[in-house]
Amino acid sequence: MEWVKTLTAALLLICVVSCNKKNSDGADIIEASTQLDVSYGTNTLQNMDVYLPANRSTSTTNVLILIHGGSWTTGDKTDLTSYIDSFKRRLPGYAIFNINYRLSNIPNNVFPTQENDVKAAVEFIYGKSAAYMISAKYAYIGFSAGAQLAMLQGFKYTAPVKAKLIASFSGPSDLIELYNHPTFGNPLISLGLANAIGSTPLQDSLLYANSSPVNFISGTSPPTIVFQGGTDPLVSTTQALEVQTKLVNSGVKNQYVFYPAAAHIGDWDKPTMFDAFNKLQDFITANTL
Repeated sequence: MEWVKTLTAALLLICVVSCNKKNSDGADIIEASTQLDVSYGTNTLQNMDVYLPANRSTSTTNVLILIHGGSWTTGDKTDLTSYIDSFKRRLPGYAIFNINYRLSNIPNNVFPTQENDVKAAVEFIYGKSAAYMISAKYAYIGFSAGAQLAMLQGFKYTAPVKAKLIASFSGPSDLIELYNHPTFGNPLISLGLANAIGSTPLQDSLLYANSSPVNFISGTSPPTIVFQGGTDPLVSTTQALEVQTKLVNSGVKNQYVFYPAAAHIGDWDKPTMFDAFNKLQDFITANTL
């Protein structure tokens, strides 16, 4: 019938207009895109949330990779979802990837499962650079156990992409030191660390060493900003200071941000977090990816 043909033609016209938007110069407009629970592996925890900005390109769109904490045994990418809007406002034009990884579960997912998952996620993202329309300029931002993973990825690996910047919030850096000298002498920290890793330093000192980011800092390491609370009951200030000392001695640009009254990252108050995000934004801007 004639009205059916007319309706069909109208719908096709709408599709053409909406699917091929142009700017005033006639160029295609690339809209922002959010993709949740994108799989980068076969396990249900090997997934990520992807936030792509509008008008992105492989030459100008830098990448932020967020890694959650939880002592390697708990936590989820959704713990960081509340930060996404802040990152979008502060760093418009950046692509954001908020990743999950398999949680340590004796005897299946102990170290280096988490390290391998972060590496696999980075490889997946890099492999889709053209599809996502993103550049090869990556920053790793980690929180607590996620900060250990962020530093490990950034300091240890240069392929498939070398990090341009690393940010650590309350991140463990020397796991042998943390096991042997737990924060405030709390033996539960040593026990929890051994459970996550799957062994003690006496049983597998090489695994502890290979999982300690501080051991991979060199003169070619990327600029790094480290945030640390002075009353942190889980990660001692010595962990952050060891990173800072090694970065300084290696001639790597870095910033150490110390909050004397702050505890572990998950317990920071709003003014502290606001200040930390201001400093993170300034550090990223000063070290333009």
